[in-house]
Amino acid sequence: MKIAKLETFDTPFVCFVKITADTGDVGWGQTSTYFADITADVFHRQVAPHALGTRLEYLEDTLRLIYEREHKFPGSYLRRAQAGLDTAVWDLRGKVAGEPVVSLLGGSPGKVRAYASSMKRDITPEDEAARFVRLRDDKGFDAFKWRVGAECGRDRDEWPGRTEAIIPIVAKALGDGVEKLVDGNSCYSPKRAIEVGRMLEDHGIGHFEEPCPYWEVDQTAEVRTALSIDVAGGEQDCELTAWQLAIEHKAVDILQPDVMYMGGICRTLEVCRMGERAGLPITPHAANLGLVTMCTMHLLRAIPNPGKYLEFSIEGPDYYPWQEGLFLNDPYRIEDGHAIVSDAPGWGVEINPDWLARARHRVSERT
Repeated sequence: MKIAKLETFDTPFVCFVKITADTGDVGWGQTSTYFADITADVFHRQVAPHALGTRLEYLEDTLRLIYEREHKFPGSYLRRAQAGLDTAVWDLRGKVAGEPVVSLLGGSPGKVRAYASSMKRDITPEDEAARFVRLRDDKGFDAFKWRVGAECGRDRDEWPGRTEAIIPIVAKALGDGVEKLVDGNSCYSPKRAIEVGRMLEDHGIGHFEEPCPYWEVDQTAEVRTALSIDVAGGEQDCELTAWQLAIEHKAVDILQPDVMYMGGICRTLEVCRMGERAGLPITPHAANLGLVTMCTMHLLRAIPNPGKYLEFSIEGPDYYPWQEGLFLNDPYRIEDGHAIVSDAPGWGVEINPDWLARARHRVSERT
């Protein structure tokens, strides 16, 4: 079975990829979000020409071939574009086999414990606490993550005193028996990160994500050494050398690859294997309700070293207006704090035809 046609449907935020085999079988995937229209251009110019005509069962080799042919362009955009090919092939494979992707990966359908992940920094500590408590009571979440500092903030807070206020207020509101996580988004110097980390330790928060600029591996390692709680990171990294460096420098306790940033399932599995060899769990980054969270759900139920939970964004149209109406079915229902991987073939989602009709459409195919 060979790749005969590759199509993209994109907006500036989302790009879906449709793959058609020479048998007529079809699968759907997605490139990474944000500037997805640019990623679609990269896809047709630097991914599709190398993928067309290749056999589906040789996907991993095709991904390596693309990297070799485009060796002058390492980094994020190429990987984001490759994710569209990878995830579409996995969906097609599942549909041909009549099985969900999780089964192809060696796992099984079922529940995945989720943590409610806040993306907001413009929210007051009191309002953040209140919505967490509602989600705990209404949806059964027993793990929550919120934001401290400012994104790449150079030790600045979103507003003065917010971090010192939100840590105790949210922790107290959630109470005991709930796992608590915070995300620094590359805000802090090691000195300030350790100070914040001590506050987290004092308030029963066990997960400190990306405390220092993610590209400064030794800074994160310094923080990890100083604290007793888990330090996590890696969401931005898309090259395997970066993961090797983080593991060798003992920078983190938890690895957090993003399936779409990494370039798809195949390359994310390589990070999972690296983590397994190092004795580190995998808690992927999945910060919106595009296809990335569904791919991550399938992954977590298949790998031998999953972390304790799935990242599950709690943001709606006020924060992510572009994620509304992507799918016809409701793939992201939460039951008692768990997301559900169904037994439907492929990813188990159906992309909304109305959304596709409004998107820019482009085609690459064999001539």
